[in-house]
Amino acid sequence: MIRIGVDFGGTKIEAAALDAEGRFQARVRAPSPGSYDASLETVRDLVAEAERQAGVGGASIGVGIPGSPSPASGLIRNANTTHLNDKPLQADLERVLGRPVRLANDANCFALSEASDGAGAGFGAVFGVIIGTGCGAGIIVDGKVLGGGNGIAGEWGHTPLPWPRPDELPGPGCFCGRLNCLENWISGPGFARDHGTGEAAAAIARAAEAGEPAAAASLARYKDRLARGLAMVSDILDPDVIVLGGGMSNVMSLYDRLTAAIGAYAFSDVYATPVRKAVHGDSSGVRGAAWLWPLQP
Repeated sequence: MIRIGVDFGGTKIEAAALDAEGRFQARVRAPSPGSYDASLETVRDLVAEAERQAGVGGASIGVGIPGSPSPASGLIRNANTTHLNDKPLQADLERVLGRPVRLANDANCFALSEASDGAGAGFGAVFGVIIGTGCGAGIIVDGKVLGGGNGIAGEWGHTPLPWPRPDELPGPGCFCGRLNCLENWISGPGFARDHGTGEAAAAIARAAEAGEPAAAASLARYKDRLARGLAMVSDILDPDVIVLGGGMSNVMSLYDRLTAAIGAYAFSDVYATPVRKAVHGDSSGVRGAAWLWPLQP
């Protein structure tokens, strides 16, 4: 009844053992080593330690990663942790762990966790957003991950900023090779870049909420861009709830009238979709990864 989740974060790798009710029985992490082979070894060691602490062996393992495996080749693509790209990660993890592994985009894992017993519980269609060092999302419909025919459902961070203003064009370049990707506006680093002082996103947000004029103006621009992006998603998916996670989701003033701001752009005379902060926060990625496997009797 113990399932293990592994979360590839930007700076750390975490493994956790969860019981049938989603309670942590073990939780261990290590700094991301920054290379592919060392990452495989780190996952192997973390899983072994999580199993030791939980008193189990041979538990199921789900892994959440930035990016996703290609349906054609099985190789990882679109990961901003670039040493994972073009690698057969699932096959290599199964080799070093000696058992089957289920692999999913980290935003899908986040959304699955929040849809199961978090801020999206009880809703049919959940759009779970991560706005942190990058910008991703997962889509859960009736409790199941919507991966899409090409395995890219939820990759809204690499769509262009909707309804750009003249001073937003041509837009910043992106690691994906295109210009004006939403990720480069509404991620934490994108918010900091737009502010332009070299301060970290959290510091700018604190200054904005304290009333510092330049920071408040930057946060207002950020909120408008976030609303535009979510309006575009709403025009296509029309989710029942939007759940925000990642570092920028901790800026509580974002939630003030955000639904109304989205509605100003959405193609509808009525817009009432709630926008909620994630309940499980940074834990949702590793929880959702564990839940890629069903409970075994």
